Amino acid sequence: MSQETEKPQSAPAGRSAGAGGSGGRQVAQGDRGRTTIADGVVEKIAGLAARDVPGVHAMGGGITRTLSTVRDRVPGGTSSRSSATRGVKAEVGEVQCALDLDLVVDYGFAIADLASEVRESVIAAVERMTGLEVVEVNIAVGDVKLPDDEDEEDGGRTIR
Repeated sequence: MSQETEKPQSAPAGRSAGAGGSGGRQVAQGDRGRTTIADGVVEKIAGLAARDVPGVHAMGGGITRTLSTVRDRVPGGTSSRSSATRGVKAEVGEVQCALDLDLVVDYGFAIADLASEVRESVIAAVERMTGLEVVEVNIAVGDVKLPDDEDEEDGGRTIR
């Protein structure tokens, strides 16, 4: 996503209309200071909320998950994107945000219902914790975890 999504015309009362530094946006201004929330914070909240939904097996595309697994096993090879943000991309505006999620679902779950549940969970968590309005949550299901498939994280074996 680019930083050019539609922004609200004016900030609601109690919200700031300015942008904060370091990849975050100013979301509240009071008499005693300002609050900014970085994109990565929203990504972590969304990632954790999505993973909590039964039927979500993993987050991120196949190559992303494989590379992250390799990085996690190499001493000092931790990735810049933690596992909490894997498969999540946030675009945070002044008072709104939009999210893209990449999911791997467990076999047997109705994908449309699962996507709806994930969307509701993510919206509730992000809005409650940040005060930002979530304008959209785009979900891409890239794979289905079959019962007889082995995880990449189980003993270094890859999915067949």
